[in-house]
Amino acid sequence: MAIYLTEWDAAVRLLIAVILGGLIGFERERAAKPAGLRTYALVAEGAALFMICSLLIGNLVASTTGDIYDPSRIASTVVQGIGFLAAGVVFASGRQIRGLTTGAGLWVTAGIGLTVGAGFYIVAAVATILALVLLHAIKWLEVRPPHGPRESSPDQEIDEP
Repeated sequence: MAIYLTEWDAAVRLLIAVILGGLIGFERERAAKPAGLRTYALVAEGAALFMICSLLIGNLVASTTGDIYDPSRIASTVVQGIGFLAAGVVFASGRQIRGLTTGAGLWVTAGIGLTVGAGFYIVAAVATILALVLLHAIKWLEVRPPHGPRESSPDQEIDEP
């Protein structure tokens, strides 16, 4: 069964994806992180666009051939592609890893975009709120090790700066 989707429905979905992704990006921008409002908004928009495109292809296939088209095929490639993009923002220097939260945030934002593109607005809004809570509101719960030199075991190498 194909899901009928008008171009206006698709435009509304894109707008919602940009707003939700932008909210997460705005929080990252305020925290002076490398990926900010534009990056997150674009990731959410792109993911929503791929999902919408997949649904529209499903409509076309169903209306012209009567065959069933699985829209998750394109969605699964978005998950892989965004993983590649997110991996590009993770850097390791000695024992310090930077960008992991940014990479995870981009990955979640793509999921939000796919969810909006599929038309599940409430789920996407809750996911956005949860992401914002995780990124900002519970930051004080994190326990970080002291920044001094660490002791090592005999079988462990430490790269000293």
